[in-house]
Amino acid sequence: MTSPTPPAEPTYADRAFRSPAGIVGGVLLLLLIGWLGGDAVVRGGGRVPWLALAGLLTVVPLVAAFTLRPVVYANDRRIRICNPFRTITVPWTEAADLRAGYSSELLTEDGAKYQMWAVPVSLRQRKKAARHQARQSADDPYGRTSVHADVRDSRSRMATADQTMADLRELMERAKTRAGASAAAQPSAPSESSVSVRWAYELIAPAVVGVVLLVVLLATG
Repeated sequence: MTSPTPPAEPTYADRAFRSPAGIVGGVLLLLLIGWLGGDAVVRGGGRVPWLALAGLLTVVPLVAAFTLRPVVYANDRRIRICNPFRTITVPWTEAADLRAGYSSELLTEDGAKYQMWAVPVSLRQRKKAARHQARQSADDPYGRTSVHADVRDSRSRMATADQTMADLRELMERAKTRAGASAAAQPSAPSESSVSVRWAYELIAPAVVGVVLLVVLLATG
């Protein structure tokens, strides 16, 4: 008699972490660039329309890369970091640590370090959160109300980057615990795939073409 197949573990949808300020700034910049560039293309004379087109081809991908593209996707199995020109996919079993100093970073077991552009660190927010915690400690120096403190409230008082890193660290620890239990139950079970890095050629190629066109137009002018 064959043993019943154990039910597959549910795979949860990705959680997305990105910077709202970066998105708003990117949209406004793209609108401004499109307005100025479009006006130069329509109303410009001589070589101006061609220079404007080459400039748009150079600038638009760069603005989109640094403002709209950065995002971090995470689920119960892996984290996917979309930086301006690279996409890094790391299984949680290969992640060693998550930290936010002057920038948010992911460290892997093999010593590699990847910055997370979508989680910018605000020292101003961090100082504000530290001042709030200091005031709370001063109001209750003996910790008499700590038993009744709301964990959700304390987390909401953290800086945005620190709160995001705490959420990601929680996902990583749960995934590592689950992977350790699975390895103990099934030692021959296949391990997760390794770290993968993919370049964003869809943004790099237009920017390079735009730069080459600008150089050619300026050199032949």
